[in-house]
Amino acid sequence: MTENAYTRRDDGDNGSKGVGRMTGTVLVTSGTGKTGRRVVERLTALGVPVRSGSRTGEVPFDWQDDTGWEAALRGTEAAYVAYYPDLAVPGAAEAMAAFGRTAAACGVRRVVLLSGRGEPQAAVAEEALRGAAGRAEVTVVRSAFFAQNFSEGALLDGVIGGELVFPAGTAAEPFLDLDDLADVVVAALTGDGHAGAVYELTGPRSLTFAQAAEELGRATGRPVRYVPVTGPAYASLLEEFGVAETEAEFLAELFATLLDGHNAATTDDVKRVLGREPKDFSGFAREAARDGAWHG
Repeated sequence: MTENAYTRRDDGDNGSKGVGRMTGTVLVTSGTGKTGRRVVERLTALGVPVRSGSRTGEVPFDWQDDTGWEAALRGTEAAYVAYYPDLAVPGAAEAMAAFGRTAAACGVRRVVLLSGRGEPQAAVAEEALRGAAGRAEVTVVRSAFFAQNFSEGALLDGVIGGELVFPAGTAAEPFLDLDDLADVVVAALTGDGHAGAVYELTGPRSLTFAQAAEELGRATGRPVRYVPVTGPAYASLLEEFGVAETEAEFLAELFATLLDGHNAATTDDVKRVLGREPKDFSGFAREAARDGAWHG
């Protein structure tokens, strides 16, 4: 396989021994989700055989039912692991250990794990996977807050309605475009030199949610304002929209942990892996608006 936008070049100091060495079948867990879908598209474009795992898809895969994991992994060479709902939830470490054991038993050579940046409990789950995966190369990709949460996730309706109600206070966040994340994941799945690496992925600059709302307003052509709320108030709001109480409380606590300012700094890991700068939030907003994300 030749060099391409999804693999990295050997820069002489990162241990890379080339690109495009992994050509066997790749299992993509949560293959219809925000990140999994993008990874599947890129691997397919490269001609890499892909199994897109999901609860109702052609390749059955359910994080709550490990009886189908062996069948999904058997005969694969690599796996992209995107755990739902989050690596910080109770039981995630146990699930990662079980997945690692199954992957090792099936002879999987490479695993790329999506994790959260600055999440202590997620780090516990990362270590559980490493410890159980045997000889498999494990690469961890820790992501900043997804830019696409404003266009495909929980904040979509807020942008459309002109009010982003969220418990982020005045903390700044280096929002990451999921196209950049998917490119890094595919580079780690298909290229050499990533074994054991932990990449912390961010966008090129940090914005407060108020600043992000202004950028979204410019892109959509209508006002969008940020309305800060407390964690408990946000949990109550989620419950009003039908989210179970325990999940609502978990999400509110998670956002309070992530958005307290400790994740505000940017990194150069996207550039280290891909050889180019990550997409800026304003570029994401313009593209999403052009593609009709907020036409509702």
